[in-house]
Amino acid sequence: MSLANALLRGVALTLAFVGCFALVYTVACAPSALPNLRGVRGARRLRALRASALFATAEPMIRWLAVRVRPFMPEGVYRRIEKQLMLAGDFLGLLPEEFLALTVISGLTGVGIGLAYAALLGKSVLYPILLGLLGAAVPYLELSGREHERRRLASNGLPHAVDLIGLSLSAGLDFPAAVRQLVEKSGRPDDPLIEEFGLLLQSLELGKTRQEALSEFAARVPTESVRELVFAIIQAEERGNPLGRVLSIQAEVSRQHRSQRAEEAAARASVKIMAPLVLIFVAILLLMVTPMAFELSASFVSE
Repeated sequence: MSLANALLRGVALTLAFVGCFALVYTVACAPSALPNLRGVRGARRLRALRASALFATAEPMIRWLAVRVRPFMPEGVYRRIEKQLMLAGDFLGLLPEEFLALTVISGLTGVGIGLAYAALLGKSVLYPILLGLLGAAVPYLELSGREHERRRLASNGLPHAVDLIGLSLSAGLDFPAAVRQLVEKSGRPDDPLIEEFGLLLQSLELGKTRQEALSEFAARVPTESVRELVFAIIQAEERGNPLGRVLSIQAEVSRQHRSQRAEEAAARASVKIMAPLVLIFVAILLLMVTPMAFELSASFVSE
């Protein structure tokens, strides 16, 4: 019986090993997706590949893992990541499944660093967990930061851009020609607002109506100033109002919004700075009072 049990156990272990090996081999040898190099997202990917050697090295692995994680992504998560990537200016030209793969790779890298740190210095096993969570959070924090910065730059630069479009309209140009003048004459082609106006111009050139192109523009830059501008242009087109006058009013409204945001930020900063000031005051007070307390206690002891 013992010999039969040993043989059965050996056969079971052999089958389990062969199955695991076949599974790992199949997953490892499965082809990865081709890089997406079409459209705006493809241009962003090419720019990122040329600018970052680290991303160029990791990009094939990201595409390989993206094919494996895509079947496990819920549709709601896919659409949410897709929208956030768009709002962040098509971050690194990644697809939603590729961004999730980047998160997994970053988290595993953090775990590896944590394991090496814990093994070499004899630290707690919590370090791999903490560094893994931190590594997984880094891509999301970078994506959120780029999205916030893109909105801020677009909101701050909108009044000047609208003024230039209004001046071009006053000079006799139509709306697409005025937008083209703004994009071509801009000194900063990588500015988020200039990029979005370039996409707006491409949509118009592809045959989309002005309302459709403007709606896509508002979806890519969902700020209050942009929404008001798009609504005003659409209303002016429907009612036949002079577009140059409408843009002049919207530029002034955008400036007012920018001033209000600056005042609100200053008010919030004055409140947020109170806690550090209190801590600094307490530290200074302790530095002044502690020597005096030691001297008093020493005098009492001597007496």
